[in-house]
Amino acid sequence: MKIVEARKEDAPLIARSIMDAVGEEICLGLAGRNHTLEDVKGLFTRLAEREDTQYSYLNTLVAVDDDGKTVGVCVGYDGAKLDELRKPFFEAVRRELGKDMGDVEDETDSSEFYLDTLAVLPAYRGRGIASQLLEASVHRAASTGKPAGLLVDKDNLKARRLYEKVGFTQVGERPFCYVMMDHLQYRGK
Repeated sequence: MKIVEARKEDAPLIARSIMDAVGEEICLGLAGRNHTLEDVKGLFTRLAEREDTQYSYLNTLVAVDDDGKTVGVCVGYDGAKLDELRKPFFEAVRRELGKDMGDVEDETDSSEFYLDTLAVLPAYRGRGIASQLLEASVHRAASTGKPAGLLVDKDNLKARRLYEKVGFTQVGERPFCYVMMDHLQYRGK
């Protein structure tokens, strides 16, 4: 397994990963009555293809197997750039889905490199790929001089164990889409 920078062609997997990470409930909320989950996936795919969004392929590392197939992603970016990176997302949601997201809280702050989305295709889980993606993302964060940070659902004990195994520890709580999440930062093993 190799961890490399994502390419524009990885946008559909990045979109799927974002949807898996935020969960069906939030995706259905974005879709509303007038749109489908396919519409939401299309929106995230278009955002991943762009260079100026938080979900851009430029902000993404991917795991590639021996056959060249992309099997996992980790989206991360400098927290100081979140406002700038989020504008295209808010504009696209408003334009394409008719939703105003202006009141969504910032899930990160300017002092950290935020790991936004981590996902591995189901057939490839349990092989250490998520740990490899996290470790590569921690190195990417270190190159910015900032600690890697992320949010984890309080009820997702499996994810928490993975993050702790890699070296993340809880430093507080932060809201994400109106739900309090545990805020973890990389502190080393």
